[in-house]
Amino acid sequence: MLKPEWKEKGYIDEPVSKDVDLKTEIRRMCEEKKAVILAHYYTHGEIQDVADFIGDSLALARKAAETDARIIVMCGVHFMAETCKILSPEKLVLAPDLNAGCSLADSCRAEDLKRYKEEHPGYKVVSYVNTTAAVKALTDVVVTSGNAKKIVDTFPKDEKIIFGPDHNLGSYINEVTGRDMLLWNGGCHVHERFSVAEILKLKTLHPGAKVLAHPECKGPVLAVADVVGSTAVLLKYAVESSDSEFIVATEAGILHEMTRRCPDKTFLPVPPEIGEGGVGCSCNECDYMKMNTLLKIYNTLKYEWPSVDVDPDVAREAVKPIERMLELS
Repeated sequence: MLKPEWKEKGYIDEPVSKDVDLKTEIRRMCEEKKAVILAHYYTHGEIQDVADFIGDSLALARKAAETDARIIVMCGVHFMAETCKILSPEKLVLAPDLNAGCSLADSCRAEDLKRYKEEHPGYKVVSYVNTTAAVKALTDVVVTSGNAKKIVDTFPKDEKIIFGPDHNLGSYINEVTGRDMLLWNGGCHVHERFSVAEILKLKTLHPGAKVLAHPECKGPVLAVADVVGSTAVLLKYAVESSDSEFIVATEAGILHEMTRRCPDKTFLPVPPEIGEGGVGCSCNECDYMKMNTLLKIYNTLKYEWPSVDVDPDVAREAVKPIERMLELS
């Protein structure tokens, strides 16, 4: 039975006996309840190890829609669970911790985007997949970091476009497409931390290392990168490259899968930039992604809560730009 304090917290923290092996019990319940666990590359390594599928946000949502599972446990952040529900409305979508939000998605509220659209009539809206369902419902087409250039290129050269919410990704797409899209001023709190200075320090120590950077990083960081791409693109390059050392400018969770796939190669996470007053950021990890734990997964499967739902009217509109993206990519 769910306790009131659990509902207030947004997750279940009921302890288990020390004799309980969480990974074994999680896999047992998945089989018993016909559930699948989806884990983003940025979650803890032990969560990636217990998952049925790991990947980036949209790939996981598409995988969820393809499976015949009754329950989807989305180990990532809230908007990812929403996307799973939009694409799989008939399934029970669980999130181990409802507090696992996203600084990028939070930087663009639906009411603010609606007002901005009204101030710019005639503009198409291209939204990054890292947005809430309500924002997707106001969008013409959704993009990922991997297909954004391809999809933006499908618009006529004189098309007026609002791109959001990630300003860095939008700036990068403007640069590689020659566009002049209006950019929403949003950003990821992790990717905003990386700096050229920290990368150059690592390059001094590892002169042969290739620099891999996610396009959510700032322009100067992308300028010194050897490869710019989505998590999937960076992982693919690392696997297929003959190089043996890599400096990685994205959330450090991806290093778990990179190391698993390439045990003979070295992956160096870029440390966060030193902040004002000489105080450094705590880490180069997403605090929200790390809210997912094995205990929370165990409890969410046991109680089949917390679940994530999307208003049917919002979902009906939000699925359209996703479907449009799939048609164009």
